[in-house]
Amino acid sequence: MFDGAIWRAIGAAKCRAVLASLVAQAPDPVHTDQLIDEVWAGAPPKTAPTQIHGYVSRLRRLLGDAILTRSALGYRLVAEPGDVDALAFESWIGSANAALRRGDTDLGTRLLGDALALWRGAPFADAAVTDRVRVRVERLTELRLSALESRFDAEIGLGRHAAVIGELRALVAEHPLREQFWRQLMVALYHGGRQAEALDEYRRLRSVLVEELGTEPGSGVRGVHQQILDGTLRPGGVRQLPAVIPDFTGRRAVAGAVVDRLISADGDAPAVVVVHGGPGTGKSTLALRAAHQVAHAFPDAHLHLDLAGTSGQPRPPAELLAEILRCLGVAGQNLPDGVAARSALLRSHLADLRTLLVLDDASGSAQVLPLLPSNGRSAVVVTSRHLLTDLPGARHVELGTLTAAEGYELLARIVGEDRVGAEPEAARAILRYCGNLPLSIRIAGGRLLGRRSWTLEVLAERLADESQRLAELKLGDLDVRASVDLSLRSLPEDVVRGFGLLGLLGPHEFPGWVLAALLDRPRADDVLDVLVDANLVQLVSTDRAGQPRYRLHDLLRVYAAERAGESAAALERLLGAWLDLLARAQRRRPPSMFEPVIGEPPGWRLPDAVAQRLVRDPLAWLDAERKLLSGLVRLAAGRRPDLCRALTAALVPYHDDRAFYDDWLANHDLALRLNHGDLGRAELLRGLAHVQIYRGELTEAAGNMTRSLVLFRAAGHVLGEGLAASGMATIDRHRGRYDSSLRYVNQSLDIFVRTGNRAMEAQLRCAAGRLLVARGRLDDARLWFAQALEIATADGDVHREAVVLRELGELRHRAGESHQALRDLDRALGVFTELQDDRCVAYTLLTRGQVHADLRDRDRAVPALLRAAEMFRRNGNVSSEQDCRQLLGVLDG
Repeated sequence: MFDGAIWRAIGAAKCRAVLASLVAQAPDPVHTDQLIDEVWAGAPPKTAPTQIHGYVSRLRRLLGDAILTRSALGYRLVAEPGDVDALAFESWIGSANAALRRGDTDLGTRLLGDALALWRGAPFADAAVTDRVRVRVERLTELRLSALESRFDAEIGLGRHAAVIGELRALVAEHPLREQFWRQLMVALYHGGRQAEALDEYRRLRSVLVEELGTEPGSGVRGVHQQILDGTLRPGGVRQLPAVIPDFTGRRAVAGAVVDRLISADGDAPAVVVVHGGPGTGKSTLALRAAHQVAHAFPDAHLHLDLAGTSGQPRPPAELLAEILRCLGVAGQNLPDGVAARSALLRSHLADLRTLLVLDDASGSAQVLPLLPSNGRSAVVVTSRHLLTDLPGARHVELGTLTAAEGYELLARIVGEDRVGAEPEAARAILRYCGNLPLSIRIAGGRLLGRRSWTLEVLAERLADESQRLAELKLGDLDVRASVDLSLRSLPEDVVRGFGLLGLLGPHEFPGWVLAALLDRPRADDVLDVLVDANLVQLVSTDRAGQPRYRLHDLLRVYAAERAGESAAALERLLGAWLDLLARAQRRRPPSMFEPVIGEPPGWRLPDAVAQRLVRDPLAWLDAERKLLSGLVRLAAGRRPDLCRALTAALVPYHDDRAFYDDWLANHDLALRLNHGDLGRAELLRGLAHVQIYRGELTEAAGNMTRSLVLFRAAGHVLGEGLAASGMATIDRHRGRYDSSLRYVNQSLDIFVRTGNRAMEAQLRCAAGRLLVARGRLDDARLWFAQALEIATADGDVHREAVVLRELGELRHRAGESHQALRDLDRALGVFTELQDDRCVAYTLLTRGQVHADLRDRDRAVPALLRAAEMFRRNGNVSSEQDCRQLLGVLDG
């Protein structure tokens, strides 16, 4: 250790191990448990914490308390890049690469030389080789070799061939299997006028590879060898493709499509593939993988440019052109000014070459177009977070998340198959929380790799907390939150705000119009288009109502929710719009006794034309929005109890039409846990009681309906009182208490006659007729049915007409008029089928099956009963399904 004046020895091996771990992690803190795990390799003594404290105290005496500090997480080496050689090395390498990208080859070469001069042997040479140190050593070693390769390419590009030959000979001796050094040595020798030596080096390399590995040299070296033989090797022999990630997983079909397109370059224009996708989907990894697979087909040059499209300042085309041209030997006074002139010169240089370009992280087509070759023997692969649909002739490949199997395979490759195989359920939980996003899986795997004492369950539990998930998915330079930040940085303010507000919707697909409500705009298609083009929102399908549906990836949703900010007004607008649409949809359906009884103040509304188009087919629209609406009820419960109650009540007619009893019950259970006034509670209790009637829970239904009736009556809410009394009539009818049921019918009927509610009057007269049929008073029942039918027909209430016809069919069958009964039932069945009322269809089929059974017409009875039983089963109506099965059993007997 050098303290600025002299070198000081660190005696104890374990003390050196502690220092090595702190240096390897600097400037981030290292937890005490991690230090213990590092020093004792997973088998520490009981005194390990005390010993760690002693080692740290010894180091503090050497370094000073200001340099080695205690943090809440453990210990931290406070170090600037210049204080630790490894940090300085990485910093200078970054600056050198940036200079080379700008086309400043002289500065880049000088910085690479300065960085490499920091090496004085193997890193961490006298420290114990722990996991943390091993990872750091491997990274530094690979970075040094890559830096050497970059410096030699730059030197060769500047014509300094003779100056690098000696170093390259030493490096091929030290690293005989690293083909890049051999390739550079061959190029330097050839351009130094030593063609025979260059060919001899190729023979030496081939002999080494065949003897050591049983393989031939790679395509890059073979291409240079062939160009030397042909005399066509141009200055520089540019081979800029970075190394591929060794644990590349999945994507076989997509990668194959990219490869097929790239090698099809043969015509008037180059093959261009744009790999686009959201942050963290692995676009660059896939592009490089495909580029390496096709590199042999483009022997003249392999160019790689970072376009910095997601940075604060995407690189201008003029700068990018200068970098490419310098790599091709154009520098100094020969480099023209202006994008057009440089682009023309590039096309001229590449006209006869078979060139592969990888343009990484493009901000848009304007950045890419000037860089394209003009000949059809070249190929270009572009990565971008944006859709570059205005790039002529390009093939677009969208990259999403990994499949569950691919994600599992990637995690196993990073962490180890044994470790993942020991906890498969925890591994799958981690992948779910990572959303099968390659970047997040790599981060999660890296965290596990650096914490051998963690089980996978520990990480899964930490990721389960949505509020902390993005904080957990950070490892060094890999950071999911930072990756998304880059995507948002260049977007307009209203687009960023809209993205954040979409996080309110939860993990559901949503229609595009919701963004208009969130942003308080009549339309927000332009904002949504930007988000889709930036791959921050996914277009996933078109629903039955003809609406495009969108979603946020789970991690993007968590990020968006963090950015939602003050969202109370946006949420109120959104829920108000839904309530308006639900009311519009119900007005296009037959009248329902389940419609809300509490009027709501006007809320935010979509333009009339848009709203009417959405609910044109109300059931199809409601079916498409079912899951999202349930999610909105839960969202409202946490923030706006009044709107939670309003949504719950507004959905009951739909839940009744479709017999979605589970949704109906869950919403009411949730809403009733919240504080409401007496009227709100009365409405919810009535809704809960009705679904309990359908579920056969008559005792519970009676208690809730009674409480609802009392609350409505006490509040003087006449409509609510009448509906609750009608509900009590239904409950007593199911209990066989016909006299009590009829009294409730008359109470309710009196209210609705007085208030002029003809739809409810028709329903109650039908209910009275049904009770009289049950009592055997058929002639009296006919009168009530006739009155109900007259009202429904006059009002155009076809649904109520069908209900009356179904009940009238039961009466006529009992009166011996079975064939007329079947005609009435067939008419009713046609109406219910057209209205898509599955529950009423099932009840009508049951009655029809009973009539056919009584007529001993088994061939017609069985199909009707089987269909009814299946519909009852699907809707959760156990008692009615049993009625069907029992009747079928009698027929089979």
